[in-house]
Amino acid sequence: MVTLSQKELQRMRVIEKTVDGRLSVREAAGLLQRSERQVQRLKRRYQPNSADWVRHGNCGKPRSWALDPLLCQRVLDWARGKYAGFNDSHLRQKLVEKEGLSLSRESVRRILRKAKRPSPQKRRPRQYRARRPRRARFGMMLLADASRHDWLQGRGPRLTLLGFQDDATSRVVAARFQLQAENATGYFCCLQALLTTHGIPLSLYRDRHGIFQRNDPHWSREEELAGQQFPTQVGRALEELGIQQIPANSPQAKGRIERLWRTLQDRLISELRLARACTLDQANGVLAAFVPDFERCFAVPAAQSVSDFRPLPRSFDLARCLSFRYQRVVAKDHTVAWAGEVFQLPPLPSRHSLAGKVVELSHQLDGSLRFYFGQQLLLTRQRPLEELVEPKPAVLSSALKRRPKPPRIYNLGGRPALSAAT
Repeated sequence: MVTLSQKELQRMRVIEKTVDGRLSVREAAGLLQRSERQVQRLKRRYQPNSADWVRHGNCGKPRSWALDPLLCQRVLDWARGKYAGFNDSHLRQKLVEKEGLSLSRESVRRILRKAKRPSPQKRRPRQYRARRPRRARFGMMLLADASRHDWLQGRGPRLTLLGFQDDATSRVVAARFQLQAENATGYFCCLQALLTTHGIPLSLYRDRHGIFQRNDPHWSREEELAGQQFPTQVGRALEELGIQQIPANSPQAKGRIERLWRTLQDRLISELRLARACTLDQANGVLAAFVPDFERCFAVPAAQSVSDFRPLPRSFDLARCLSFRYQRVVAKDHTVAWAGEVFQLPPLPSRHSLAGKVVELSHQLDGSLRFYFGQQLLLTRQRPLEELVEPKPAVLSSALKRRPKPPRIYNLGGRPALSAAT
């Protein structure tokens, strides 16, 4: 049984009428949109008791450009084994770079879909949102965020990836894994890598996390007099560096770095699995090798070639800036209490007393705890780096506030009389 398309059925009927003399060759050429010479050729091929003559000669034959079935099977074996979980574009890149194959992304997609292997990327219909235009220059604005995820897929502990992405070029200018959740220590380490490699950016686009800004209702007397809350540790460091902070009102507002996490949770996880990384150091090693490859594939040139990164001043104390700093009052015996410990301060060269003075404690990233009086270094000790949560005064409601007691009136005999009328 021969199955014909509607186009082939129409061609067969027109040629039959032409052979019977009911249509001229010119009329048949007009109906079939072919030349009269083509109609004459079809008349010579006409067979009254068969429909094979109307079909193309290559019909049913293998295509010359068709892929080798053995090659398709090798691609499927790699997709099921060594490169399991890779998306279509990432798999095609690995087949070209690592396995030496010459295949297009569409060929890889067609092989996988024919074998009933869907893409690991799940796409849902998105709501309409207007995309914010990119900044014009490199370093004009960075996007900051973190992602807590099972990056090692059960081979090791859950990790948090912190990073800064340039808005103009989509380059990942700083990134690192850590065991702890998103915290100030991780952002201090990322800032240190950023400042020593590129310099100081103009602005930082970040969320409203408590690491960057105060979200509590507690106001000290000094803050009430100043008219604003004192910044957090990271917020204070950004102010000292002169980096403008731009808070985002929603995750969609900083969608560029959110899409970066989606890409990394696909590609970077596959690279970690391919490298069999199972520890924090191995994950950071894979990340360092992955970032240049990511930028080669996804980075775009800035609209203007000028860089807005500023170099650090020579006299700037970066270690003190990127540290946890606390204010303490010196006791009369020249001691300072911090985190349950008491530290004895050495005497000043001038032999003047520091009792009652305010000193600053700087707990730096290398674990050194330094005591400063102004710009003068007083003492250095080594302590494990940890974030100290400063106690805040409790917020009392009107029902919990103490009401003043009414005054008591005493007579000449010393006995209490009636209370004062209210």
